[in-house]
Amino acid sequence: MRPYRDADMPALQETFSAWIAEAGRCGYDHIGELPHRVYENLRGRRPAGELVQVWEDGPDIVGLGINLRFGEAFDVFAAPALRGSPAEEEMLRAAAGTTGALTTGAYACTDVFDCDTARIDLLTRLGFARFRTWDDVRERPLSEVPAEAPPAGFTIRSARLDDADGLAEARNASFADDWTGALYRDQVMTKPGYDPAREIVAVAPDGRIAAFTVCWVDGRNRTGHFEPVGTHSAFQRRGLARAVMVAGMALMADAGMTTATVNHNADNVAARRLYESLGFTKKHETYGYRRAV
Repeated sequence: MRPYRDADMPALQETFSAWIAEAGRCGYDHIGELPHRVYENLRGRRPAGELVQVWEDGPDIVGLGINLRFGEAFDVFAAPALRGSPAEEEMLRAAAGTTGALTTGAYACTDVFDCDTARIDLLTRLGFARFRTWDDVRERPLSEVPAEAPPAGFTIRSARLDDADGLAEARNASFADDWTGALYRDQVMTKPGYDPAREIVAVAPDGRIAAFTVCWVDGRNRTGHFEPVGTHSAFQRRGLARAVMVAGMALMADAGMTTATVNHNADNVAARRLYESLGFTKKHETYGYRRAV
């Protein structure tokens, strides 16, 4: 086990793509979730090398741990050959210990796919208990992408580095976050894995960024992914999240993707209705497991 370095991200995405091709989606999320979780979820807490762990066997990456997401959650991903093994159990022990030592909350938490019986067995053995349904995991084919014009006066385009201030404001107004433009530019937009051309924004007539989504692509598995999707609170209920996602699906299809995926909190009714209206159907759900610190 060693600390993560920025230079690891391309190899991690390539490795995860190969794991998904070998073993399927169960137990692994889209490779776009890696830069999102490492940089967007962890920004401003501690250096990534203190919170992200890479496991290697010789020259090969065989595991990844991401700690202190949302202040109390951790992720562990293990190579298909190690699933359910003592090696995966040791990775879980290490990540749970790191997050447990650093959190100010009462629990260390993680989530697991409904189909991932090997991980559920390991978590139960380590004293974790299920406490909630976390996300719905949805997908839709990209064989037919709807063509829709944005609401009058709004423009849909790719983001640019000089949009950092506007993107920070839009995220804060969408998710009650605390971004600054400099933080978003330095911790997300200039980090490996992110491409501003794949962040789709809706620009209001007054120049503000009204909605946004980041599109991630996995060329080996021909799968695109949306994370995050948000609308500025001043511009909600105008179809803008739908508009940026439609543009994102066209971008994914042009890049050769055949499937699009999106995850959302299972309790978020507005998100469920949006994604269902765009043809996304639920394929999995994830369960939250926790253990007292």
